[in-house]
Amino acid sequence: MKYFWIQLLLIAGSVSMALMFIRTWGQAKNRAWKRIAFSLFVIVNVYAVLRPTDVTWVAHQLGVGRGTDLVLYVMVLAMGFLTLNTFLRFRSLEKKITDLARTVALAEGTRHNDARLGSAVAPVVAEAVVAEAVVAEAKPEPEPADSDSDSVKA
Repeated sequence: MKYFWIQLLLIAGSVSMALMFIRTWGQAKNRAWKRIAFSLFVIVNVYAVLRPTDVTWVAHQLGVGRGTDLVLYVMVLAMGFLTLNTFLRFRSLEKKITDLARTVALAEGTRHNDARLGSAVAPVVAEAVVAEAVVAEAKPEPEPADSDSDSVKA
């Protein structure tokens, strides 16, 4: 009963994170392993808040001095994962935007040349450039390890 208020606050925070995740579940393109990992995270978090001595026991079994140190180490790893995930996603988006800008620039250049020269060949060339860009966009690219867009949405 001594730690009731802080436990209540921490559990309410975990439950609210879970509810936000579930609420946006259908909107975000979450992969199954992320759903499972997040669910396990919330369950372990609630358990650790209710039974902090068990976290200390696990820490001792793993060779870490205190349970709080173990939690800190796990959170540092999780933060590194999230940073890498965000970096890979942004890099993928930058590549897609660059490809789109190139496609638009080629189509606009062809349109301007057609207007300027009045060539009958230019519309055929413009259609070929746009068709090539559409085919290139439709071709599946090898994605980075984690390039879906779910952790940024809220």
